[in-house]
Amino acid sequence: MRNAMPSGPADAVGPRDDAPGAVTTLEPDRPVVARLSILDRFLPLWIVGAMALGIGLGRAFPSLNTHLDAIQVTRGTSLPIFIGLLVMMYPVLAKVRYGELDAVTTDRRLLVSSLVLNWVIGPAVMFALAWAFLGDQPTYRTGLIIVGLARCIAMVLVWNDLSGGDREAAAVLVALNALFQIVAFALLGYFYLRVLPHWLGLSTVGVRFSMGEIAATVAIFLGIPLVAGFLTRRIAERTRGRAWYETRFLPRIGPLALVGLLYTIVVLFSLQGHTISAHPLDVARIALPLLAYFAVVWTGAFAWGRALGLSYERTATLAFTAAGNNFELAIAVCIGVFGVTSGEALAGVVGPLIEVPVLVALVYVSLWARRRFYPVPTD
Repeated sequence: MRNAMPSGPADAVGPRDDAPGAVTTLEPDRPVVARLSILDRFLPLWIVGAMALGIGLGRAFPSLNTHLDAIQVTRGTSLPIFIGLLVMMYPVLAKVRYGELDAVTTDRRLLVSSLVLNWVIGPAVMFALAWAFLGDQPTYRTGLIIVGLARCIAMVLVWNDLSGGDREAAAVLVALNALFQIVAFALLGYFYLRVLPHWLGLSTVGVRFSMGEIAATVAIFLGIPLVAGFLTRRIAERTRGRAWYETRFLPRIGPLALVGLLYTIVVLFSLQGHTISAHPLDVARIALPLLAYFAVVWTGAFAWGRALGLSYERTATLAFTAAGNNFELAIAVCIGVFGVTSGEALAGVVGPLIEVPVLVALVYVSLWARRRFYPVPTD
């Protein structure tokens, strides 16, 4: 999500330890949580705090919705939300190493497995879980399906690094996911929200959208920061070098993504306060399929990599890139297509609240699996 790109193996110095997303790679024996930056370590608390602040603002200023919607940039997206979403996405996409797409193409097992897990298995699992847990809640169900379509493009690098995964392979898979989302997101959204439910005889009452709206939203909220991130990296690396870009520039812009995320959550919950107060168990209902999703997809991907005979490093990379989701894009799409006060937007916001503690736990599971299934050979 919002974290700084870990530097490559050849870099002498990684991101500063006090920067968002910084991971101390020189002390691999330190506990996993201790190797997270302070901001990332307590991210669930920041999100809960932003939710509480938003609900408080909504109760204190009942006319807030009118003021926020005074200037509409896209349908359902006011100017303040529009700015917040772009600020949230830009640092994430500035961290992707776009020039290394050929680094794992020689490992067809890893490349094909990642594409299948990310764009076939992952969305299908989220679709099944969304219908199983939220079959009677079309808005929350739709929001979760959109979360399943938004594949992780940055935060996974932190989990991969903490677990001792292959850094360069992870960077390449992240770049592929970022580019693939531009092309595939709208088509897959139409398939999972309209076509597949029709084939299965499932009701789509209450699900109203157009593929054009999804495509336009992705083009705006992924396309604009993607171009900006690509140009930023390209120009900065040519003028100042990669070491400066990844150890100086990225840690400085990293907090912008967190600020954008928390700002968006505050606004969203200020407008959702009445709904949440009336239905406090809705957040728990949304969280349950997310918990199941992370467990099923990560475990399946790790088992897949082991069955293929991949090294531990690439197996861990495969598992974390398959299990992670781009909640920034999911939130942007839900707000842009369905509106800031929609149930779909609420479902998207619950995502990062669940992701951080669950994936930290999966890092511990991964390290245990390395000791259990990949013993160090002895002479």
